[in-house]
Amino acid sequence: MRQGPERRIFVAGHRGMVGSAIVRVLEAQGVQDIVTAGRDALDLADQRAVAEFFSHQTIDEVYLAAAKVGGIHANDTYPAEFIHQNLMIEANVIHAAHACGVERLLFLGSSCIYPKNAPQPMAEEALLTGPLEPTNEPYAIAKIAGIKLCESYNRQYGRDYRSLMPTNLYGPGDNFHPDNSHVIPALLRRFHEAKRERRARVEIWGSGTPRREFLHVDDLARAAVHVMALEAADYRRETMPMRSHLNVGTGTDLTIRELAETIARVVGFEGELAFDASKPDGAPRKLLDVSRLARLGWQAEVGFEQGLRETYAWFLAHEDGLRTS
Repeated sequence: MRQGPERRIFVAGHRGMVGSAIVRVLEAQGVQDIVTAGRDALDLADQRAVAEFFSHQTIDEVYLAAAKVGGIHANDTYPAEFIHQNLMIEANVIHAAHACGVERLLFLGSSCIYPKNAPQPMAEEALLTGPLEPTNEPYAIAKIAGIKLCESYNRQYGRDYRSLMPTNLYGPGDNFHPDNSHVIPALLRRFHEAKRERRARVEIWGSGTPRREFLHVDDLARAAVHVMALEAADYRRETMPMRSHLNVGTGTDLTIRELAETIARVVGFEGELAFDASKPDGAPRKLLDVSRLARLGWQAEVGFEQGLRETYAWFLAHEDGLRTS
């Protein structure tokens, strides 16, 4: 297997927020041979197409950043699509990588894999210790399956397939769709439109009391590349006994009300914030224990308000090209 800048790396999902950030980090490190394939060229949910793609490539590493993602509303409305598409993508890519002799792979999941009422902060050991949050259970089960796929190929075939579970992400390249986006892009867009239309108030789903942790996508990308660069013995030491997954986040959280107030300040909206407690809150708290990754030499760098301002600037620069319906 080739090492250093000469290695050939496939980034699955390179057009998405996470995949594009990983490509930026790899390019900054001097990696020149980055393999990509957009959805128009390769449907990752098509088993035969994925197998043929890998068979015609010589790949040293895979970053599996492709996924169907969305916020509470999207997960609750389209559960079949979320579980089916994510299961197909990860099963096809991980198996094809193994079948073609790819030794190293990084699977990217989500903090929603943990039980709804897991002790806070949530350590890696909390996986499969209780019921999941119902609104995104199908997506969470798909991501758990991805972890177990990696574990199983490691256990049976001696592969070096790793898994990283990020907290809630935001940043340039996010999905700002008015119905299917996560909370930060949804609120940035809502406050922006309210400011432009001079509305007196903005309605926000839920009570505002749940606490959430947020990670800038550039920090996640740096964490992903950092984890892939770790010596196998170091990774195994922190993920034993199953050579499983690592959490990645900031280790700090805030309430949804505090989040909304910060976004309103960043956007410049000065009206009323109206919380609709009849809408679902989701899990009461989702804070990750990031001590294992910290012991491996990584920590987040982007300050939260700084990251929000960068994300809002990206939205303003791309607003005309973003989907509005």
